[in-house]
Amino acid sequence: MKKFEVRGWFEDTGIVAAVRVNSTEDAIFAAQAVAAGGVVVVEIPLTVPQAIKVINQLAKTVPGIVVGAGGLTNATTAQACLDAGAQFLTCDGLQPAVIEFASKQDVVVFPGALTPTEVINAWEANSDFVKVVPCAHIGGEAYIGSLHRMFPQIPLIASGGVNQNNASNFILAGAVALGVGRELMPSDAIRRRQEDRIGELARRFRGFVKAGRDHLAARARRSAGPDE
Repeated sequence: MKKFEVRGWFEDTGIVAAVRVNSTEDAIFAAQAVAAGGVVVVEIPLTVPQAIKVINQLAKTVPGIVVGAGGLTNATTAQACLDAGAQFLTCDGLQPAVIEFASKQDVVVFPGALTPTEVINAWEANSDFVKVVPCAHIGGEAYIGSLHRMFPQIPLIASGGVNQNNASNFILAGAVALGVGRELMPSDAIRRRQEDRIGELARRFRGFVKAGRDHLAARARRSAGPDE
């Protein structure tokens, strides 16, 4: 899959499912379940046991999935993830070596950032998106809105504390996508292998994104006024 196609999936679904679990088997199940529910962009953090093996298995066996590696800190590990089939790379903070590597490889990359300085530095380092994390704990959608007004050219991913109550609000505030973990894939649903429950949550979160985007589109039409 080419870089522009991967970016397109981010922009289409508006959700990155962050699979933060404690076993290889749980990671594979959660990723398969959420992808079956329509959230096909899935991040496997390196904290997952045998994360690279998980990425490889998902890339080979789940049709349509867009699987990426999270928590990267260096180019060597990033290369191993790409070799396993990762289609995007992400960092928990600003990791210039990973961003530079991804840029040279023509791969989608987005680092974590929090302050305005970190956000602009991440963007100027040639990131495709900037993940604002943990956004819910330092102002929530109001903070995303402030960053969006400061940097309207930067596509922001709101992550950390996104849930069913605030998901649409983050989109309305200016986030192009949401990073969602346990609210999308609850630990008890994974433990009980409740694929249908996770699938329903996936569809619900996609609905929140669509509702936010529809509201923004309607607002834009009102602002534009009647056609002349």
